[in-house]
Amino acid sequence: MVTTRRELIGAGVGGAGLIALGGVFWSEVFGAASAPARQAGFGYGPRRPPDENGLMLPDGFRSRVVARGEEAVAETGYRWHPASDGMATFPHEDGGWILVSNSEALQGGASAVRFRRDGRVTGAYRILDGTRQNCSGGGTPWGTWLSCEEVEGGSVWECDPSGQREAARRPALGAFKHEAAAVDAEGRRVYLTEDLVDGGLYRFTPTRWPDLDRGLLEIAVEGPGGRVGWTEVPDPDASRTVTRRQVPGTLRMRRGEGVWFDNGVVYVATTADHRVHAYDTRDERMSVLYDGLASRSAPLLRVDGLTATRAGEVFVCEDIATDEIDIGLIERSGRVSRFLSATGNQHEGSELTGVTFDPSGGRMYVASQRADGSSGSPGPGAIYEISGPFRGRRSRSFHARDQTA
Repeated sequence: MVTTRRELIGAGVGGAGLIALGGVFWSEVFGAASAPARQAGFGYGPRRPPDENGLMLPDGFRSRVVARGEEAVAETGYRWHPASDGMATFPHEDGGWILVSNSEALQGGASAVRFRRDGRVTGAYRILDGTRQNCSGGGTPWGTWLSCEEVEGGSVWECDPSGQREAARRPALGAFKHEAAAVDAEGRRVYLTEDLVDGGLYRFTPTRWPDLDRGLLEIAVEGPGGRVGWTEVPDPDASRTVTRRQVPGTLRMRRGEGVWFDNGVVYVATTADHRVHAYDTRDERMSVLYDGLASRSAPLLRVDGLTATRAGEVFVCEDIATDEIDIGLIERSGRVSRFLSATGNQHEGSELTGVTFDPSGGRMYVASQRADGSSGSPGPGAIYEISGPFRGRRSRSFHARDQTA
């Protein structure tokens, strides 16, 4: 497929967000797909020329490098991992926060950066070792990070963002090419995506909430009348057959990437068919909310990592490498625009990953996974912090809360 750079892109939904956006939001967004709102002057305004980090940002926004692959983070002495991917932040009781990041390099793992309340970096450290190609994942309401191995037979590892407790493998969540995870605290389940063109959508129900050591792993199957059924995966360890081929009638999700649970709805972005799907857990139906191939004017292709703000805005990384790589913005009104573009030699052949916000909503974090390459070879990547007048940000301090009850 020949790709051209577009002035506008749309957004899907997936990954853990900072607010809840329900089905009403999505019906408004996709019902407005051809509305005249797509014109210059909305979003955060036009982007300035590239800054010293090769990032084109709107007025009032600035960027800084938080970590570069294979280099020490600030004054910590900790050497950052290459190929940063999925990320999330966790508030600290002193008003600061912790940023966790996966490494999609062959050696995998995950690391963390510790910030104090004014944004100064005070520490960096490893929180997961001995794994392979950790792509995305998801945060939990009880304050842990689920890191997903994107390899055949890969596992989910539950990590302590503070690094004080050793990461634990959760084999009950299955052995497959894991991409992302989203927690339904009310329904007491975890939903999981699989990054393959014939991949499945999984859900895990713990025997004892929120202990992820034991429980029931199921895969979505096609049901009558557009309904979705769930069938137990007979062999979650895939010791005989890969999980996605163990159950007849499996619902195929074409490269399931971002997943996000919101108010009874599981949103799944599938990269290969450019779609955003919504599974309603109450009536057990799956619908397509966005179809990037529905028309020539469809604004988004290859939906990938996503996150949201308290203002009801969704930011999405588009998985297309051209002369620039973008993060798009979609507003509640359905208007879409480009928020950020990474350009220049330092981002050549890279992709933007792991977009997330700090707990105040005032700082965005995003990785250029293969930044700083040379002679056409992929680089070790870098993580950037974007600060500025994001809508819905909190000005007061925030504190960690116990969410295990």
